[in-house]
Order: sequence, then structure tokens, then C-alpha cells
Amino acid sequence: MRVRPRDFIHTTDDLFFATTTYLHPDDRIISFLRYIPDQNGDRSLNNKQYSKVDSNQAYKFLGKNFPEYLFDCKITNVQMMGVPIERVEKLLLPTERLREIMESKKRDKLLEKVVKLAETFHDHAGISFNKMGISGSILPGLYNPDVSDIDFVIYGLKNHRNVMEAFENIKKNNGILKGIEGEYWKKLYNKRIKDSSLSYEEFRWYENRKNNRGILDGTLFDILQTRDWDEINGSYGATRYEPMGCIEIDCTVTDSLAAFDNPAVYKVHDVEIIKGLNVVISEIASYTHTYAGQAKEGERITARGKLEKVIGKNLSYRLIVGTTRESIGEFIKLKNFDLKN
Repeated sequence: MRVRPRDFIHTTDDLFFATTTYLHPDDRIISFLRYIPDQNGDRSLNNKQYSKVDSNQAYKFLGKNFPEYLFDCKITNVQMMGVPIERVEKLLLPTERLREIMESKKRDKLLEKVVKLAETFHDHAGISFNKMGISGSILPGLYNPDVSDIDFVIYGLKNHRNVMEAFENIKKNNGILKGIEGEYWKKLYNKRIKDSSLSYEEFRWYENRKNNRGILDGTLFDILQTRDWDEINGSYGATRYEPMGCIEIDCTVTDSLAAFDNPAVYKVHDVEIIKGLNVVISEIASYTHTYAGQAKEGERITARGKLEKVIGKNLSYRLIVGTTRESIGEFIKLKNFDLKN
């Protein structure tokens, strides 16, 4: 069963999970619980109500009601979520959902904007429609046309970079796609930042230069990155990860092509250990969307997170940001960053 990040799973227990990685064990799909049945929920599908859950709520809900979705991962040595294969009711694929929306004769105002985004990226970046998809709440149909955002997926690392460059040009030429502005900033900041790791002003500065998020006719959209099938390598279990405690480093980014992937990946060198074990770190990975695209090639950064020993053909170490969705106390920032410059 082939799945990629941004795919969703509807289970036989009427739960909706979002897949979070490319490689999976034979008996389950590693994924994260996003929506649960709730008679008082604020989302509706097929005359049933659902609620969205955060990290803590998801683990508590599964631990109490469906512990079989939790497992002690021998690869990461931590407890994780994963849908057992026999509990998969249906795979929900972003590419199929976008095609369904584009072929539909009846579209609400939010789905009309989805089509407009697809056509704009196709026309301005030359990206084929079959390299695009729609994820988030629109994928399972648990969205509100008046308030939901658009999670738009681009498949292929270089395709994603091309779309972001096209979006930047559209903004500069006052096209139909706009940058974040006004009250949308507070909405985004409150959604993404749950501690003091980034101030409101810092958050705005970083997000402004990413070109992966904007506004179309009053609706927020994200341009998400997922690898194409030929960019996915390895097999589940070939590499294991051992947690080694907390660490903070300064380093220089050498490669950020996959900085919007899940996880976002930054190749780094010239690493200085500020706090933690004195080991050689070659990579930073972020599992939270907040720190995707946070740094570019050649930039000197400071990062704080969890240290992992990577055990495969060769032994190496990496720093993980976003061990929870809220990434409390974990971050990636430019070294000696000054808002005045």
C-alpha cells in the first residue's frame, strides 16, 4: 500500500488520519489523528459531526478509546500513531480529490478557489495538473467554505520551488494571488506559535520571505511540498533513530531543496554545539510546518530540538524540530538575526 505525506486515511472506526512519512512498516501506516466523531463537533460530513484534535488530544483520545492505533516504534524508539492495515477503510489521495473538484459541475466558493489556484500554478509555473493535489480539511470534506484554509500540494521538490518562484512573481506584479496581510497574520501566528520561540514580528518576517503561503480572494492557502514517487528512496526499518536528549546548535545550511517537505530537511555543516552532546550533526529535520522553509542555502542558523542518532549503513546524527506539532521550546532561526536589518 503506497502512501505519501498529505494523504489521508479514513478508518473502519470512522477516524481520519493524515499520513506523515514516506516509509511504513508492513502492518500499519504511520500517520497522525486529525478528526474524530463528536456529536458536538463543528465539522459535518454525511450528516455526522466531527472535531479536529491537536497532539495532546489525539494521544489521549487514542489511549483511552483505540490503543491499537498507538505503537512503540522500534525505528524511533518513541510511541507513535499508526493505522493498522486492517483498519484502513479508504485512502484519500490529494491528486484524486483535486481531479474530482476540477471535474465537478457543482462547486462551492472555496472549491472554486481551489480550481483557480490549480489553473494559476499551471499557467505561471508550467506544472502539470497531475503533479498537484488538495489536502487538509478539504480532502476528507470536513471543511467550512467560509473559514477553512486551502492546503495545496505540489509533487516534486523542483516543481514546488518553481511554483513558489511563480507565486513570488505574481505578488510583485499585483496578480490575483496576494501575500499575507492584515488580520490574517494574527490568525496564522496564533495557529502556529504556542510559546515564545518566535515573536509575532519575527514570525511575520520569516513567513514573508518563504513564498509558500498567501491569500486568494480572502482565503489563506499553503503551497505544500511532497516528493514525487521517483524521489522516494529506502525502505522502512533500514534506518533506525535513537533519541539522545535535547540539543542546541549553530550551523550553516548547505542544501534546502527539501526544506518544505515533511519532514523539512536542511543539510548543514560547520556545526557548533551550544548545548548538548558533542557529536557531528549533518542534518536538521522539522516535522512542524512552522519551521519549513525557515532557512536558505548559505545562511548561518541557530536550531534547538531533540538529538537523534541515525543508525543505518553509516552512523550519523541529526537534530529534530517539531517532536510535537506545537514544537514547544524547539526552533530554527537565523544566527544574529535583527529585525532592523
